[in-house]
Amino acid sequence: MKHTRTLSRLPGVKLLLLPALFAAATASAQVKDPVIDNIVKEETENSQLVPLAQQLFDGIGPRLVGTPQMEKAGQWALEKYKEYGITARYEKWGDWRGWERGVSHIDMVTPRIKSLEGTQLAWSPGMKKAVTAETIILPEFADSVAFQKWLPAVKGKFVMISMMQPTGRPDYNWTEFATKESFDKMKEARTAQTEAWRKRIANTGLTTRTLPPALEKAGAVGVITSNWSAGFGVDKIFGAYTKKVPTVDIALEDYGMLYRLTENGTKPTIKIQTESKELGAVPTFNIVGEIKGTEKPEEYVMLSAHFDSWDGGQGATDNGTGTLTMMEAMRILKKVYPNPKRTILVGHWGSEEQGLNGSRAFVEDHPEIVANLQALFNQDNGTGRVVNISGQGFLNSYDYISRWLSKVPANIREQITTNFPGTPGGGGSDFASFVAVGAPGFSLSSNSWSYGNYTWHTNRDTYDKIVFDDVKNNAMLTAILVYMACEDPAKTSREKAVLGINPRTGKQSEWPAQTKANRHGGFE
Repeated sequence: MKHTRTLSRLPGVKLLLLPALFAAATASAQVKDPVIDNIVKEETENSQLVPLAQQLFDGIGPRLVGTPQMEKAGQWALEKYKEYGITARYEKWGDWRGWERGVSHIDMVTPRIKSLEGTQLAWSPGMKKAVTAETIILPEFADSVAFQKWLPAVKGKFVMISMMQPTGRPDYNWTEFATKESFDKMKEARTAQTEAWRKRIANTGLTTRTLPPALEKAGAVGVITSNWSAGFGVDKIFGAYTKKVPTVDIALEDYGMLYRLTENGTKPTIKIQTESKELGAVPTFNIVGEIKGTEKPEEYVMLSAHFDSWDGGQGATDNGTGTLTMMEAMRILKKVYPNPKRTILVGHWGSEEQGLNGSRAFVEDHPEIVANLQALFNQDNGTGRVVNISGQGFLNSYDYISRWLSKVPANIREQITTNFPGTPGGGGSDFASFVAVGAPGFSLSSNSWSYGNYTWHTNRDTYDKIVFDDVKNNAMLTAILVYMACEDPAKTSREKAVLGINPRTGKQSEWPAQTKANRHGGFE
């Protein structure tokens, strides 16, 4: 376990104590603990991660907020916890625009027949019948007046509004094989092209959010995008802004072909039929599991992971693996540590992808839990083993987190870099909802496995990207940290470190403010 500390933020008296504390914590790790031994043994010999993953990702699939799959996943989680002998509840905290994805067919029909790789965006309107039409590219405009004059030209057309990428090869591929001169030339051209396209959008007087509705209103029969994720075969799949006509993301390779054909005057036509259903307002919820404490039942240790996902893939690493880590840790704890000193809770949050809404709602609705939270451990950045833990700006986090980590087996502990006191997370995942109100929430941050390019919000976030050995590592780590936090005789300190100067603003950094949950979303 590698430690980094921002010493200037700690009172001088603490500096004298830290080496002694760590030495004592390390020495204590030499003492065998049968509960920890049993946690490791259970996960090593009886892991349930593979069947859980198959049931959730292959059987149920992605869990977009407001969809039947999200509701089905919630009921599945309740049944699993019942099977484990763990009390769990469905906590409704609001509602969201209900939507169900249907079948999509996207084909080029002239100048030749070719099925295109593409995905209708989430909440894209359903079509009653297929539409065949010519493609048109958003041209360059001098200003918004010129755009308005051009706008009638979109009537009856599919409008392409994304830049054609100059290469479909990720940069690492260029780094390995290209000459420096060739790579530099490509990057320079791409930078210029990206800036020119940004200006092209800006000169319409609209944004990427407001442009699709304007095209729809002017009579376009659909909007075509290509949100490449800078890797082979990956696009990011988010939500549509149109209300009546489809918005479809087409993969880089096919989008580039259509773009070039359109640009050179071939006038390709494509046929699209995307089916979906509007379901009205449907409940948004969290699934909360509980193992009641015996000595301090009104104090809490929490496991945390968001349950929802985008739905271009299966939501496997964002945040299916975090979900499985917490479910597996709860199963193990119930089996080997059924009578914890403090109450253990797990939160499976809904609508994290739209702004941490489930965890923010929980913080608002359960002040009694937040006020008595010993610690929360959240995992949400892919399938990789945990390699970083920050103190999130809590001054004395070094003391208790180091003590807890000292009992983690060396093969897991030594991979982890810690940063104390760190800085408070203002967003990014659900631990930030707790940090914002001064409660000790910590992110178990994983190594990459090319998460940002290949699985984060992409069409390739699927079961096959899971690295089960790393997820097993994380389930053991989480269970041990929860056990140690439950057993700790002391309540964790919430004293905040003095934050430094923000390098971007040059001003004193401030603790992040609490943000309220959006409890009626997706309709705007």
